[in-house]
Parts: sequence; structure tokens; C-alpha cells
Amino acid sequence: MPDGLVLAIDQGTSSTKCLLVDRSGTVVASGSAPVPIRYPAPGWVEQDADEILASVLTAARACLDGVPRGAVDAVGLSTQRESAVVWDRRTGRPAGPVLGWQDRRASCADLRTHADEIRRISGLPLDQMFSAAKLRWLLDRTPDAAVGTVDAWLLYALTGRHQIEVGNASRTQLLDVRSGSWSPELLDLFGIPESALPALTPSAGSLGTIGAAGGVLAGLPITAVLGDSHAALYAHGTQVDGGVKVTYGTGSSVMGLVSTVPSDAVCLTVAWGDPGIRLAAEGNIRSTGATVLWLAEFLGVDPARVAELADEASSDGVHLVPAFGGLAAPWWDDSAVGVLSGLTLGTRPAQVARAAIESIAHQVADVVDALGPAGRLLADGGATGNDTLMQIQADLAGVPVRRARTANLSALGAAFLAGGLHPPIEYDDFHPRPGAGAQEARAAWHTAVARARTPSAPHPGS
Repeated sequence: MPDGLVLAIDQGTSSTKCLLVDRSGTVVASGSAPVPIRYPAPGWVEQDADEILASVLTAARACLDGVPRGAVDAVGLSTQRESAVVWDRRTGRPAGPVLGWQDRRASCADLRTHADEIRRISGLPLDQMFSAAKLRWLLDRTPDAAVGTVDAWLLYALTGRHQIEVGNASRTQLLDVRSGSWSPELLDLFGIPESALPALTPSAGSLGTIGAAGGVLAGLPITAVLGDSHAALYAHGTQVDGGVKVTYGTGSSVMGLVSTVPSDAVCLTVAWGDPGIRLAAEGNIRSTGATVLWLAEFLGVDPARVAELADEASSDGVHLVPAFGGLAAPWWDDSAVGVLSGLTLGTRPAQVARAAIESIAHQVADVVDALGPAGRLLADGGATGNDTLMQIQADLAGVPVRRARTANLSALGAAFLAGGLHPPIEYDDFHPRPGAGAQEARAAWHTAVARARTPSAPHPGS
């Protein structure tokens, strides 16, 4: 086992993965652990902070089994974003549920008249997906508690420091995205005292040494923290110039480095701070992989069977618009509802499965259109192993798709930043096919989206 290794901890919505990476960027060991998700009421999505921490420690133990103690130099952390955590200041113990990024219980309705100001400062449209309303909901029930995002909770639990990485902080809707500092105006609007929030830190540097609570991780320095989508963008390296990154997960993130946001249909966010702020435009899609999981459960089959059914069929005019909790970018329509349209007496599960896969590519193409011209899409995440999806994506977006040959770019990006590594990424290429009927397919999709939206909903970007 070589020395100078970097441990990447990728804490995602449904699992935590750990990768041990050498100086060439090669993965030499791995481990993983699931994280339970609970749905206690319609629109509520909860996790448990202790279970998140336990998954990190379990995955790390599996990854470091048999690795000499002195072989690991640094730890990089990649985390799910927007989810809100609350813990007791005196005991350090969780003081309530983790409100997942998909959770819709915390209303923003009382702030609608301030939506333009909130967007101007934070770079984000007023939406329940972001952390601020969730943090306020938690503080209303646990006054004087400490709050933060998942990265802040893990940094506190592992190192004892109450701090948050600036890119994750930009997803709270409380950060002045251009200055990289907490905004007094936004804190006042959301009713959140700055004293409850973590201190802001850059994405890389001396972010704390893991204490005894970290078990096998004890004594290791954390030298990088990134949101999972930001970490994937970082891992693509020079390929991001002129390209747009798409991370396919439970939801999907479509992101490209910018100096100004191209339209109000997408967000302005901090890609990373090291220590200067680098901005990115991003469109978030709430349900992509989650759509396949939902359909698999609905049909009583394994998710892999949904992909197999989709490979065997055409959608035959069937469209599935997965607005299970409204639609995010580029529509930002909380009132949109899920729609399955185009059904006939001849419709079978295979057609619906194909429509589910196509819904992923259509939603990504919608965000790419909002971001503006792109020379290529850089694809990463678990769903990219589906060749059919990648080809559909190239056809519908009308640009080449470069699929990273590793599906773990969020973890690798954290490792690269933590270790100062810059290895190249290998890709498989998918090119748009002439005569694929993309224009007609896109028009039919937008008709289905219109059915899912309410007549009074704003137009994209409003």
C-alpha cells in the first residue's frame, strides 16, 4: 500500500461512499454504507443526523480495513446539500430530524413579496428546496440550538468546530453569493440569528483534525469540503471550460462555471472558495433517479428492471412529468403536479419505463437550454451507466455527451482538492444522431409539462 493517500468521504442522500485515492488519482480501496430516509407525512423527507454520522464511520472503516495508519495524509469531504440539521449547543447531540433537501414542510409563502431581493442577494429563487426555510422551521421548535447543513454537522461531529464550507453555505439562501459572507438582510428576512449559524470557511485548507469520535479516522486532517455537485464539477478539471456538467443522482445538478448568471431560470451559486469565490450557474432538478425508484416500487420490480424495460420499448407518446414536489429549474413551479399522459389501452409498463428514462433527459435538456450554448455535456453519477439514457440525452440536448468512466466523481473531486491532485478523467462519448426526431420529442415533452403546471404558475425565469 503506497503512502500519501487521500480519503474521500462522499455523504449522499441515500448512502455514504468512501474512496481511498493515490497520488495518480487511482482508487485503491472503497467502502459504503446506506443511509435511511423517512417520509413521515406527504411532502416530508427526513433523515437522522446520528445515522448520517454512523454511515460515514461505517464506510470509512470498510475503506480503511487493512490500510496502514500512516498511509493516509488527508481527508476530503463531499456532501449532500440544502438538507438542514439542528443540534444542541451544550451536548452536541442532534435536537431534531434532518430535513432533507426534498422536504417541503417549511413554507416560504410569507416571503413572496421579498422574492426579488432574496434572488438578488443569494443568487437563488425563493424555494423550499434551499435550507433557509428549513433552518427557520427547526429553530422555531428548538430555540438557541445550533443549525447547519450536512457538511457543517459532520465537521462539528468529527472535529468539534462549528463551521460551514462557503459553497454549501451558498445553498442555504442566507449567503451573499458575491461577497461570500452571511447576508444581514437575508438573516433578518428568514428570522435566523447569525449566532446559530456556523462560521464560514473556504473549500480547502486546514479545516480541522478529526477527534476520537471519528474512530478509525481519528487524527486525520480534513483539508477539503465541497458540496457533492461542486465536487463533481471540480473533478472534471479543464473539461469544464466550454462545457456543462450534469450529475445524475436522486435529483440532478446541471452546472457550469460563469461570471454572471445567464437567466433567472437557473441559480447563481458558489462553486468553491479557495480562498477567492468562483461562481457557477446551476439548474437543479428534483426528481431524476428518484423517478426510476418510484416507478420500480410502483411496478413492484427492481430499479434495474425499469432500465431493462425502457431498453425494450418506445414510449409511444407516453410522457411522465415527475413533479412529485413541484418542478425546480427552469420552471420553479411549486404547484406543478406529477402527470402521466398519452396512455392508451395498449400502454404497458415498458412504455411507462421508457417515458421515465426520457423524463430524465428532457429535464436536463430544459436546464441546458436555460444555461445557454454548451459545447458538450460532462456526465457523471450512477445513472450514467445506462447507455440508452446517455444516447437519449445527446439526442435531446443536441450536443455531445462525455460520460466519465467512473461514476464517483463527487468523491474524486473532494479527494483531488484535498490532496492537490489534478489527474485526467477518461470519458466515453455519445453524439447526437441525425434524424432522431429530437425537435418533435421536445415539443411533445413541453406539452406534457404544460399539463403538469397550473395556469396561474409563472413562466420560466419569472
